[in-house]
Amino acid sequence: MAIPLAYNLRSIRVRWTSTLVAVLGIAGTVGVFVAMLSLARGFKVTVASSGSPGNAIIRRAGSTAEVDGALSLDQVRVIEVAPGVAKTSLGPLVSPEVVVVSPFALKSTGTDANVQVRGVSPRVLEVRRNVKIVAGRFFQPALTELVVGRNAALAYAGFSVGNTVRFGGGNWKVVGIFDAGGSAFDSEVWGDADVINQVYKRPRNIFQSVTVHLTSPAAFDRFKEALMSDRRLTVQVDREIDYYEKQSRMVTTMILVLGSLIAAVMGVGAVFCALNTMYSAVSERSREIATMRALGFSTLSVVSSFLIEAILVSLVGGALGCLAVLPVNGLTTGTVNWQTFSHLAFAFRITPLLLGAGLLFAALMGIFGGVPPAIRAARRPVAQALREL
Repeated sequence: MAIPLAYNLRSIRVRWTSTLVAVLGIAGTVGVFVAMLSLARGFKVTVASSGSPGNAIIRRAGSTAEVDGALSLDQVRVIEVAPGVAKTSLGPLVSPEVVVVSPFALKSTGTDANVQVRGVSPRVLEVRRNVKIVAGRFFQPALTELVVGRNAALAYAGFSVGNTVRFGGGNWKVVGIFDAGGSAFDSEVWGDADVINQVYKRPRNIFQSVTVHLTSPAAFDRFKEALMSDRRLTVQVDREIDYYEKQSRMVTTMILVLGSLIAAVMGVGAVFCALNTMYSAVSERSREIATMRALGFSTLSVVSSFLIEAILVSLVGGALGCLAVLPVNGLTTGTVNWQTFSHLAFAFRITPLLLGAGLLFAALMGIFGGVPPAIRAARRPVAQALREL
């Protein structure tokens, strides 16, 4: 015979002060847990969405990221004629690129933060088709002109269209702002690759990576096989989407580890709070428990009743924590991408799956906080409890 759920709801209402303490403790823990998950999710989506399944990225064999790569113009010419490379009447859709990092002042604090400056081909917008100019125009080849990502324009001083900024020993005019659909490119600054090499006094015709638009995603295997078997090249070839997914792993893992540690510490506190609340309930309801046992309710029914009550309290706290953290969804923040040592803007991304994980975390705290008091309640001798009136 099961104990009615109405009994548990009445008990929660009668002991609302101690219940409220448990609810708030669990809500805070779940809020932090979901916020950390959404932070890691936002960073991963921002970086991974930079890639396209229809693009391939080529780097020097052994390089861990673009910044430590090196490809010569002769190697670029070999890549351009490889099978699977998309072409137009103007030539192959290939963008040899260089990457440098330069400090710029943040609007919010006035302090410097590293910005990734990418030297690209004039045909980069045909290669990366998710990037669109939304203000001004694209830079002209061979000139010290820049186009700036949407997030970079918002975050850094001096990146308005028409302004002139100085870095790398040269003066650059900002001629346009581009939107890369919320990807990592939105935090970058783009200019002509050859000009950036000259300004930074780097060797001419040396690039750090080459991005290629393929005839189709299915052409990747044939394209990769052709490059890997060519003795003129010593390169590694990745789908662009896979390369950027790998680039997100370090920071994503760090956020998840730190967030999990914080949530674990807070979770222990929330479990003890739930334990205290449920033990208090057992102490206050000794006569009720004894009466239910005398009426024929089984030990399992008593244990189940107290466990359900603990889980209900926890789920209310979990739901409250999820609601409290919802306003941060879409809120833009920034951190250092340790793969490139540059500042990256990204948004919190709270998904239904993350909210479900938060409620599951709350339920687990309720189980851990409810089982010991439930067992204690079921084990109390009936006769002794009835005498304690």
